[in-house]
Amino acid sequence: MSIEWRLVSYLKPYRGLFILGMATTFLASVLDGFTIVVLIPLLKQLFGTAGALGQSTKLEAFSEWLLHPFVAGASPGEATARIVLILLIGLFFKNGMSYASSQLNVAMQEGLVRDLRGKLFDHLLTLDLDFFQRTRAGQLISGMISDVDQTKTAVTAALAAFFQNFMVILVTLVILWLTSWRLTLLTLASAPLLVLGIQQLLRRLRKHSKARAEERGEITATIAERLGAIKLIRAYGTEEREAQRFQGQSDRYRKRVIRTQRYSSLTSPVSEIFGGVLVITIIWAGTTRLFGTGGVPLAPEALIAFLIASLKMMSPIKSLSQFPAVLAVALASAERVFHLLDLPASDIDQPGAIDATFSRSVAFEDVSFRYGEGDPVLRDISFSIARGEVVALVGPSGAGKTTLVDLLPRFHEPTSGRILMDGQPLNRLQRKSLRALMAVVGQDTLLLNDTVAANIAYGQPGVDRARVERAAEAANASEFISQLPFGYDTMLGERGTRLSGGQRQRIAIARALLRDSPILILDEATSALDAESEKLVQEAIERLMQDRTVLVIAHRLATVRDADRIVVLNEGRIVESGNHDELFKRGGLYRRLYDLQFRDEDLVSNLGSRE
Repeated sequence: MSIEWRLVSYLKPYRGLFILGMATTFLASVLDGFTIVVLIPLLKQLFGTAGALGQSTKLEAFSEWLLHPFVAGASPGEATARIVLILLIGLFFKNGMSYASSQLNVAMQEGLVRDLRGKLFDHLLTLDLDFFQRTRAGQLISGMISDVDQTKTAVTAALAAFFQNFMVILVTLVILWLTSWRLTLLTLASAPLLVLGIQQLLRRLRKHSKARAEERGEITATIAERLGAIKLIRAYGTEEREAQRFQGQSDRYRKRVIRTQRYSSLTSPVSEIFGGVLVITIIWAGTTRLFGTGGVPLAPEALIAFLIASLKMMSPIKSLSQFPAVLAVALASAERVFHLLDLPASDIDQPGAIDATFSRSVAFEDVSFRYGEGDPVLRDISFSIARGEVVALVGPSGAGKTTLVDLLPRFHEPTSGRILMDGQPLNRLQRKSLRALMAVVGQDTLLLNDTVAANIAYGQPGVDRARVERAAEAANASEFISQLPFGYDTMLGERGTRLSGGQRQRIAIARALLRDSPILILDEATSALDAESEKLVQEAIERLMQDRTVLVIAHRLATVRDADRIVVLNEGRIVESGNHDELFKRGGLYRRLYDLQFRDEDLVSNLGSRE
């Protein structure tokens, strides 16, 4: 399906509004023509030629027939007053219909934007996490805001304007034809020249519009990324370099806009010149016998009416000539929107997926995984976790620990092999029910710009405040929360920047406690904390781990010595497995990592004591 028809398909829920909008537009156009029809008798009354003998046009005959019931038997002054009143009433209703049409179009186009933006956001939530890791957030924000807004121009503002202008032209052409079919043919004969001139501009305009949209997305991405890294920029003193870089990017965007406007703006002067030439031609031709009626030049009132109608037609002709330019810009944005919508969704369930349950074990069977076309990150991973067991994953950086735990809630799908929960392959289970069995606490705590209570209760809408406070207390968070300006109702700012790292971690633990899931995933939850914060967080984690099945990644091996089982990874493979004592005696990779870590910690401790 073409982009144009895909956009039109989004109008289906608004067919009623669209039809009503078209109807009011039609009425406004007819009333607009009615004012011209009424104008001829008014001009005759003003020129004092009413009732004079001579050749009359079909339009004059029609206007006299139309107004005869209102002016019959009236004196010239009274007839003029009645015609003026009718003209004013026509203008009032015409503009009322135009206003109603514009409001209906606004309701339709904003509904379209809401639906398209909502569908795009819903679709983004189903894409693979790898997509978000390789795509700049600013590009997605630009697509969600600017591009979606721009697309409404194609199917609502432009489409409605096209119909409105077309109706005005059609009604006006009827009036022109009834006035002088010869002059009307002359007018129509020149129209293709305008259309051909405008068409030459469109290809380049479409190309530059698409490039401009891409550049706008890059600017949005840069702003979002650099403002999020403001501390890094200041710490390394790169403000000037970043400002120059952004200036260069802004200048490239400026050039893109200028190139686009160069072709877009040409449509107005081209149509203006065309309109001026047409008016001059009409004035000249209307005063000759060749283009008059019955070999007689047009009467002054008829020529004035024809000229007014022609001039009235110039504005919609200009708008119609600009319609392809407007459409080209809108379709360039629509291409970007539909490119995102056409990306294959990955985070969706297979038909017939069943609810997940967990009562016995989770088993990894020959699981391998790679990102895209890269080298394998995991190779032939096989182990199981019994209900209630605490299993620790350790290994050097890049061993694949985080990737492994991300496979359990199906953030990624294995390249080969399978993962079973109570004997059921994960890909047969509903994602929502599967993830409801798990709580995740990572090193980078994600908090939203919302209240403390809302962040703790995230994923548990409607939970009562008492349960939120009990979870915070169990997470050693209640004390610092009570010292915040508004307690649990304090807004945390973007990403929770008002809190320290340890405080953010305790909020995350409170969130996991409130979720009360049977499976707990801990991904280096204490690695970035100072000693005091680590102690408080570790106490909270120990409460969180009670009576749960736990899969823990730990950088500090001292924190996993009490795990039921330790799985050692290296270069994506399991190289050892056992409890702390078994692995320590074995003298393999675990022992080497353990000795290296504690030797470094002893060295740091000795240096600290000497100071």
